[in-house]
Amino acid sequence: MKILCDTHSHTVASTHAYSTVHDYWQIAAQKGMQLFSITDHGPAMPDAPHPWHFGNMKVLPRVHNNIALLRGIEANILLDGTLDIPVGMVPFLDFAVASFHEPVFEPSDKKSHTKAMISAIETGLCQIVGHPGNPNYPIDHEEVIRAAKDNNVLIEINNSSFTHSRKGSEKQCSAILEAVLKLDWKVTFSSDAHIAFDVGDVSRCVQLAESLSFPEDKVVDANANRFLAFLAEHDKAVSLELADWAEQFR
Repeated sequence: MKILCDTHSHTVASTHAYSTVHDYWQIAAQKGMQLFSITDHGPAMPDAPHPWHFGNMKVLPRVHNNIALLRGIEANILLDGTLDIPVGMVPFLDFAVASFHEPVFEPSDKKSHTKAMISAIETGLCQIVGHPGNPNYPIDHEEVIRAAKDNNVLIEINNSSFTHSRKGSEKQCSAILEAVLKLDWKVTFSSDAHIAFDVGDVSRCVQLAESLSFPEDKVVDANANRFLAFLAEHDKAVSLELADWAEQFR
């Protein structure tokens, strides 16, 4: 299984990360990637970038060294199940990942987490649910996946959850992949890189998937055309902006 895109990474704009956009392009080229995404933290996180960061991502080239860049955000799921994406920010974003973070949403109980995550999915503002395997936020996997499928929102399996963050996620991630298979839905595999050396590293996601005979065709960010086609289903303009570039990979 080969995954050529990365839908989740952080730059120095999120101050607990350590690389620039240029750094990411360099490493992505070395790894033979097709596409990566910058998804710095939404405004509710203590170290989030100023909102102008997201509005000004338009200055970033779409393609450099034949590697495309998507302009995203890792939004925070709030206590009321909404997301911290200001209305005026949406037109500047190619997509949004929606995640729980302890400084924003204090862990509570399975029912509350499930309700908030489903509410976030139903806002229509996110296209991916971020690191739902976090053991600090137990959820009803099948309820969340059904809501995600109903709203065409992908479930993320996050490589950092196996290496640097959210210790104890492996069991939950395995159960999530099994539930995705059972309910016939789709996922993204992402690095959640906080330093450029990790961009595109989804090796632990792939290892888990292969152990469960999880098929590559359910991994939507396996290649650029597949992920851009998904964004087209959400009427995201980037799918058209990168259409000619992506033809080379068909």
